[in-house]
Amino acid sequence: MLEELKVFSGRANLPLAQKIVAHLGIKLGNARIRNFADGEIRIKIEENVRGVDVFVIQPTHPPAENILELLLMLDALKRASADRITAVIPYYGYARQDRKDEPRVPISAKLVADLIVTAGANRVLTMDLHAEQIQGYFNVPVDHLYSTPILLDYFKQDKASLGQLVVTSDVGRANRARGFAKRLGDDIPIAVVDKRRPEPNQAEVVNIIGEVEGKVALIFDDIIDTGGTVLKAAEALLRLKARKVMVCATHPVFSSDCVAKIAASEIDKVVVTDTIDLPASKRNNKIEVLSVSPLLAEAIARIHKGQSVSSLFV
Repeated sequence: MLEELKVFSGRANLPLAQKIVAHLGIKLGNARIRNFADGEIRIKIEENVRGVDVFVIQPTHPPAENILELLLMLDALKRASADRITAVIPYYGYARQDRKDEPRVPISAKLVADLIVTAGANRVLTMDLHAEQIQGYFNVPVDHLYSTPILLDYFKQDKASLGQLVVTSDVGRANRARGFAKRLGDDIPIAVVDKRRPEPNQAEVVNIIGEVEGKVALIFDDIIDTGGTVLKAAEALLRLKARKVMVCATHPVFSSDCVAKIAASEIDKVVVTDTIDLPASKRNNKIEVLSVSPLLAEAIARIHKGQSVSSLFV
């Protein structure tokens, strides 16, 4: 039992929050979250938090009410004199516009960071940011976790595939893919998918750099949104005579008809985590969901005790 630690949750991923507090051996904090008749969100913290180390669990994927709910909870806790407030954001939404790469566009990732800090967060705990530099958008400490240990444990159990595995990723994630492959086994190679994006949520695979013939290709990514990127990559890998294709990603956004497209594809398996809560309608027999709750619970305990978080990934 951890003293002077309380964990609250918004409504975006309550199942994950419940798993986290179960690992910590505490109860989830009592917060009343309702909607007025017009849809406006009403928040009330139902217990004393004065002088307490508080953690608020809330991913910020659409709808935008998830962000607003987090901001209102942070403000309520700040005004209730919590000693320190950590925003635990398993999936940091609005991260894909992280720079001004063309005229008249926002830097959404920076704006959301400013809102979170202004609302009352003294610290942020998040996982697999779309771009590493987003940590610098916050003027408070950020602990950036990776789902790698959870995914590694899963794939290391597949002994039959390990000997034939090649880890593939796009150019932007090649360094992370290389690190993932090395931790799976020193002799596991990587291949790079050279892609182009003519429009948002559209991808064209131009080339595959590396040897994939006869291999089990594991596509390594952070987000699956519409599924277009991984499906096009899988098609290209199979054309080059990969034996089979599997996919692993941290955040299952699964927009539009993504799940149906995965079911109809030649992809063997898609392994994701529960940073986003997936309803039954977004699951099928090709989709495997792993829980990151042990990792998040351990990070919360270490932050509370003033211990190293980065040592989790050594």
